[in-house]
Amino acid sequence: MFNDNKLAKTLGAQYPIIQAPMAGASTPLMASAAANAGCVGSLGCAMMSAEIYKQNFDACRAQSEGVFNMNFFCHAPHSDDLDKANMVTQKLAPFYEELGLGDVPQVKPTHFPFGAEMLEAVLKSRPQIVSFHFGLPPTHIVEALKEAGCLILSSATTREEAIDLETRGVDIIVAQGWEAGGHQGYYLKNESSKIGLMSLLPQIVDAVSVPVIAAGGIGDGRGVAAAYMLGASGVQLGTSFLTCAESEVARVYKDTLLNANGEDTEMTRAFSGRPARGITNKYIDYMRHLDSELPDFPLMNTLTGPLKSTSAKQGNSDFMSLWAGQSVGLVKEKTIAEFVEQLITETQSILAGK
Repeated sequence: MFNDNKLAKTLGAQYPIIQAPMAGASTPLMASAAANAGCVGSLGCAMMSAEIYKQNFDACRAQSEGVFNMNFFCHAPHSDDLDKANMVTQKLAPFYEELGLGDVPQVKPTHFPFGAEMLEAVLKSRPQIVSFHFGLPPTHIVEALKEAGCLILSSATTREEAIDLETRGVDIIVAQGWEAGGHQGYYLKNESSKIGLMSLLPQIVDAVSVPVIAAGGIGDGRGVAAAYMLGASGVQLGTSFLTCAESEVARVYKDTLLNANGEDTEMTRAFSGRPARGITNKYIDYMRHLDSELPDFPLMNTLTGPLKSTSAKQGNSDFMSLWAGQSVGLVKEKTIAEFVEQLITETQSILAGK
């Protein structure tokens, strides 16, 4: 899989492996370490302003001459759902008090979709890869990025989404299974398909002509080899990088992952307003019965932001979004270079029949 790999050449990387973007968890240190290890290093830029994006991209480039993927969300614009916002504000108030935060912040638009200002910043920096979650931005944006020489990637959670993405000009599709940690990238329907990667991957591979990258529940060489046998041209891993030495997530987050297994994860809308997989904690337990009544992303994400950041600073996992995939039980504490080397060795050994 790794010798003379066509996708790796297209990506410009040594290996057809992408370190998942993971907005809020990936940093220039993580992305540059992945790039230096021969993978595609990714940065989740969905929560950044254009200026913060530029600073982070420059930090990546200062630490590595490797390949970088800048990732953005294509969610629907903010909508004022005041009834839901008022309801959830009341529910969150006791948690704000518990953490010493005072009143729940006023609802206001944040985390705008990829637009003109960010496009200008990205065109100036010209990353090798630009990827999107929750679909694609308008056609003129995709065309502008491609004209600038950027490869375009986006996530598909169904066969139909993959076909739509190819029709709209993506160069590579990320097939995201239900097992994946973090946000599900669905966008054609109002809810996720809940299809696991083993079923989803070959259906997408058969439906499109562009390369397909497998994502979701891949944690070691066995998962990489399985994805390859199902038709994937490459793989994307996220949770495994979170426990590596170059990960800058809170220590309590790392420790939770290192002591967890797949049964500890669940899909929830409680933090952001969109389904995302993470480790169950006190907050998710409390909000579970309200899941369908919560305001959509990004409004819900704004309301929970102070809870998440303060909880992390206090070393308290009760109110953190502990995003993790179902293969979390496979994670280890290594450097990124050590993890990638082990991943390559395991995969090659399995595919060689050893």
